[in-house]
Amino acid sequence: MSSSALPPSLAVDFCGLHLASPIVLLSGCVGFGEEYTRVEGFSNTQVGAIVLKGTTGTPRLGNPPHRVYETPMGMLNAIGLQNPGVDHVVERILPTLDFTETRFIANVCGSTIDEYVEVTRRFDDSAIDAMEINISCPNVKEGGVQFGNVPEMSARVVAACRAVTKKPLITKLSPNQTDIRESARVCIEAGSDGLAVINTMMGMAIDVKTRQPVIGNVQGGLSGPAIKPIALLKVMQVAEVAGPLGIPIIGQGGIQTAEDALEFIIAGATTVGVGTALFYDPLACTKINAGIAEYLAENGMVSVAELIGSLDRPARRIEACAC
Repeated sequence: MSSSALPPSLAVDFCGLHLASPIVLLSGCVGFGEEYTRVEGFSNTQVGAIVLKGTTGTPRLGNPPHRVYETPMGMLNAIGLQNPGVDHVVERILPTLDFTETRFIANVCGSTIDEYVEVTRRFDDSAIDAMEINISCPNVKEGGVQFGNVPEMSARVVAACRAVTKKPLITKLSPNQTDIRESARVCIEAGSDGLAVINTMMGMAIDVKTRQPVIGNVQGGLSGPAIKPIALLKVMQVAEVAGPLGIPIIGQGGIQTAEDALEFIIAGATTVGVGTALFYDPLACTKINAGIAEYLAENGMVSVAELIGSLDRPARRIEACAC
């Protein structure tokens, strides 16, 4: 690249929104936004969007402790959607956020379709930029995981939310189902503008001294590097359905480095979600952005868009075999 050439652009278009960076901070990892935007060195060029903590119709206390447990190459969490309720978020929290810094995406949760609709309706009448429909939360005993694992139920939730808002809707897909491609297809048909792939995997841990589950909820969502290979495969599979229709994907699951992020973009993701990595490196986004820009420059690319879905796949599908 000549000295007069402009550096590659990290900006991407996602569901009609202009994002300054392909990085999206994932729900639950930065609270309601203010927990990260006050980190020294934060700027609107580092993060394209922030997904706020999961929000329900009424306040929830969440699950009993323990709620978080470190695992080899990952983390189990079972917070249980603790939140102050949508009215508090819309009336008290959103007014404190600086919408000139970055894009803010609400995370819509519920135990019933009616609750999803009510939360969506309240966020529709707010400054929020877009909404992520959380139909795949593995650490609550009702609602989310049941909706997320049955494509027909997923579509019903999406369609109901679509009917009460014109804001961009992003559906967070569960990896804990038979065919994530079918789930992606029906959610797109129901009106989803984008897809988040994937939510956490279900897992547990046992205290061998007490012979009891470590997590108070027994099971929780496993995140971090341990699930990256699974997430990457799911992104590729969903891209087969979403790509031809122009439906963008937030690829997420174990992203720590620029190379991780690049793999997800090559597999078909437009943006990349960063979550667990922030717990031990709050400034990971700066390094990821720098690494993506360096890769684009080295490969003669001027934008992230040139890299999306550029995976060079063999002509013949090779099935996995343990024999």
